[in-house]
Amino acid sequence: MAFQQPIPIRRAIEHIRRGEYVLPAIQREFVWDTDQICQLFDSLMRGYPIGSFLFWKVDRDHCQEYTFYGFLEQYHERDQRHNPRVDLTGDQGVTAILDGQQRLTSLFIGLRGTYAYRLRYQRRNNPDAYPKRRLYLNLSRKLGDEEVDSQYEFRFLTDDEASDHSGGHWFRVGDVLQFGSLKDVYGYLKEQDLLKEDCADDCLTTLYEVVCEKPLINFFEEEQQELDKVLNIFIRCNSGGTPLNYSDLLLSIATAQWTEIDAREAVHDLVDDLNRLGDGFDFDKDFVLKSSLVLADLDGIAFKVDNFNRANTEKIEAAWARISTALQIAVSLAASFGYNGKTLTAKNVLIPVAYYVVSRNLDTSLVQSGSFRGDRDRIRNWIARALLKTGTFGSGLDTTLRATRNVIRAAENGFPLSALDSEMSRIGKSLRFEDEEIDELLDEKYGRRLTFSVLSLLYPGVDFNNHFHEDHIFPKSRFRRPSLRKAGVAEDSIDEFVDCVDRVPNLQLLEGIPNQEKSDGMPADWVAKAFPTSEARSAWFARNYVDAIPAEMGGFLEFYQARRSRMKDRLAVILDSKDSKGTE
Repeated sequence: MAFQQPIPIRRAIEHIRRGEYVLPAIQREFVWDTDQICQLFDSLMRGYPIGSFLFWKVDRDHCQEYTFYGFLEQYHERDQRHNPRVDLTGDQGVTAILDGQQRLTSLFIGLRGTYAYRLRYQRRNNPDAYPKRRLYLNLSRKLGDEEVDSQYEFRFLTDDEASDHSGGHWFRVGDVLQFGSLKDVYGYLKEQDLLKEDCADDCLTTLYEVVCEKPLINFFEEEQQELDKVLNIFIRCNSGGTPLNYSDLLLSIATAQWTEIDAREAVHDLVDDLNRLGDGFDFDKDFVLKSSLVLADLDGIAFKVDNFNRANTEKIEAAWARISTALQIAVSLAASFGYNGKTLTAKNVLIPVAYYVVSRNLDTSLVQSGSFRGDRDRIRNWIARALLKTGTFGSGLDTTLRATRNVIRAAENGFPLSALDSEMSRIGKSLRFEDEEIDELLDEKYGRRLTFSVLSLLYPGVDFNNHFHEDHIFPKSRFRRPSLRKAGVAEDSIDEFVDCVDRVPNLQLLEGIPNQEKSDGMPADWVAKAFPTSEARSAWFARNYVDAIPAEMGGFLEFYQARRSRMKDRLAVILDSKDSKGTE
């Protein structure tokens, strides 16, 4: 391996366009944002070094043995983030990029492609929220002292934005590839009446020279064809610093070693599928890779390179169909309990649930069938308590996952909730709650990440397919200080009223439509209207931990304390605290 003759950026871009430069499957995907791309071009213009590149020359006899991907040209933050797979004919060799793909992709997008990212405040599912932008250079001015980090003004703009010359003359950076010499540069400046502007002359001339003339792509070229040797080089280049995410590295290794399935596509597709379930989640590659080690029943489940050896990755590939199905069932189950990306505060809590699915060879009946209602209740209780005990699936994660896996593996009938509780206590992660901890849970506030888990334990019969929401029983709008004074609340009680309004004892889980109907009215009026018979009202009182509901705001604190006491008694039973007043 040795340095080769450097080449201009234009030639590298042409190699990419013709498919002669490709990305090996061991590479991660493109992760740079528009600011990083602009800074790269600014560095080039200022003569700063952009580092060397490491290329792997793959001869035509070995091209068919490996998986390769093309460069992203039209990047779309939502719809087009994954590199396209390329099918090589084997007629000629290719050059695979081992180090430098972020920089080369940035150059390719900046000179030939587009970058679509979501407009601020726009909904993710709105197709118009992602306008295509191209890289432009302002020829009319430099940033100078206005921006410490940049001297040249590069921006990603829509073509309409660039056509507005009120902020300067915006030159589409990719058009520089059409220039054959400096004569063409001056021809453009003359055509645009910019010859007399020194800034425009300097900017466009410099851009042409760094893209088309100067040999700025310095690269090593590796010619070994054995993947294991190349993988070792890749790891050495990428594991020593922060540029490569560790999960990307592990996924790269798995991708290089799977034989029947494309690991990268499989993992990315599964992550996307999991995140689309229910109201949406935010799982990532780390979760899927960690789950794979556990669900494939491997001895080593630590997140490190040694556990992604060839033997282990072969086992994961062989079990992939069962692994992916089990994870989808586990996440679907969590979604049916009302969890989403915000309220599922520790994603790894679902790994034991998925292991239960895969070890029992269960299907979607676990989520839907009445025959599994008992299992669902136990799993729901397990998830909620594990989430409420902060740190349960944080430090010592591998010990926790091994312990829970052993319990589930040994269990004979149903989800082993009691056995899991005993094992968690044994390893120092008891899911029992002290009296003080229950008080802290009841003090959680509306919209906080743990509040939903508290309410989900208190409302076990809720069907979240009907989209239940956290709702204030006494509307928050009535707790403005002037409103409280007008309602006759004593001045020395107002602070306590305001402090209590958002806490759990004033919250309930209410279906979406009734929540809209309830609006800002007094709860006594709404209950009387929504539940016109005494039997219906009594049922509402019972399932909502209410003895009576006052007609006036002055009775709020008494209502609050009475409901808090009933909720605490129930949580003490569910959470099995030492001060429990009942048994399950």
